[in-house]
Amino acid sequence: MIAVAAVLVIKAYVVNPYRIPSSSMEPTLHCARPGSGCEAGTNDRVIANRFILHFRDPKRGEIVVFDPPAKVEQACGAGGTYVKRIVGVPGDRIAQEDGVVYVDGERLDEPYLEPDRAGGSDFGSRTLGEDEYWMMGDNRQMSCDSRVWGTISRADMVGPVFMVYWPPNRIGFR
Repeated sequence: MIAVAAVLVIKAYVVNPYRIPSSSMEPTLHCARPGSGCEAGTNDRVIANRFILHFRDPKRGEIVVFDPPAKVEQACGAGGTYVKRIVGVPGDRIAQEDGVVYVDGERLDEPYLEPDRAGGSDFGSRTLGEDEYWMMGDNRQMSCDSRVWGTISRADMVGPVFMVYWPPNRIGFR
């Protein structure tokens, strides 16, 4: 009984597993074929740290699990948890022109992006408010993200992904 209670507490407050449901984060995180744009035969399973954001702010570049507000579900036609990368944090002036993301007028260094997965919908310059985060998938052409539905708040975030635990050949820290 104590073991079950401990697992439930850890899952609720510390770490929780999630499955990658779509190709929006390919090839950083895999979804399973026959899904459109999916490269693998098995979905990556990841663990998000639900605890850390109580002690520090989310950081640009982190991959984060979040509970989408209603506007996200309406725009993308899918519910459940989402996994995207934080591209803009509060106070940033963010824009995308010709498939390139700019933060405060400087080209964002995105070493995780493969050239054939960049691009997607451009958007005009926007300055993020006090509690606004701009989220984008690493597979920009297949990602329903902030370019479509705008920002999310910190309260929507579950936590950053820190580990892939399945399949065995993909196990590792992120």
